Amino acid sequence: MQIHSNASPIKHRQIGVLGGMGPLATVDFLHKVVCSTLANVDQDHVPMVVGFCSKTPDRASALLGLGPSPLGDLIAAAQTLEQSGAELVVMPCNTAHAWFDSVAASIKVPMLHIVDVAVDEAIRMGGTEAIGLLATSGTLLSNIYPSRGGNATWVTSTADEQDHWVMAGIAAIKGGRMAEGAALLLLAAQALADRGAKVIIMGCTEIPLGLSQRDLDIPLIDSSLALARASVSWAGGRLAAEVVPELAHSPL
Repeated sequence: MQIHSNASPIKHRQIGVLGGMGPLATVDFLHKVVCSTLANVDQDHVPMVVGFCSKTPDRASALLGLGPSPLGDLIAAAQTLEQSGAELVVMPCNTAHAWFDSVAASIKVPMLHIVDVAVDEAIRMGGTEAIGLLATSGTLLSNIYPSRGGNATWVTSTADEQDHWVMAGIAAIKGGRMAEGAALLLLAAQALADRGAKVIIMGCTEIPLGLSQRDLDIPLIDSSLALARASVSWAGGRLAAEVVPELAHSPL
């Protein structure tokens, strides 16, 4: 069946997605870009070129001094996206943003920072006092959230919670053990709420695959969804007023 539309074609700018960190999180991000776009036909959607860079060295291990730096791989991937026609580059990986400035300096097109869009959303949802942060140990060590979060007070996991719930939960999600990961991450999120967090940023793009707003009484900020919506808006796509919760999570 051939579909005809009388609407004028929307002129979008092309997004370059520096992904593969991790693979499931990247697929989830792409899904959220599509679901965040108000569209009737294929041509209403934002064009994307995707670098699925799953061979990039582990970012958290690098920041903890336990593995090689991913910077060379990140720069090479960003430059490849630029050469492929990307007019904006985004990285749906929070921990990789520890190297954001160096990657951004290596290309001529702009980049969106996932921390900026996530913090903006947290503040909009009432996180002007205490923002809970669920993130990898590398992200916490890099200080990228507090350094860009203005005057917010940050509530983070204890060392034991970080090891046994947050990192173990993220590892379970990466390994496809979704129920196990969800249970661990819920324990970590509830602990932040119990210590006074008014909103919680899911500052690792694996976390939204296991944790949803249905699980908690305080707002959960999905950094991946915030980046997806900001990307659609930047590219000139028509932004959906809201994303249906069932569609915001990829059918993984």
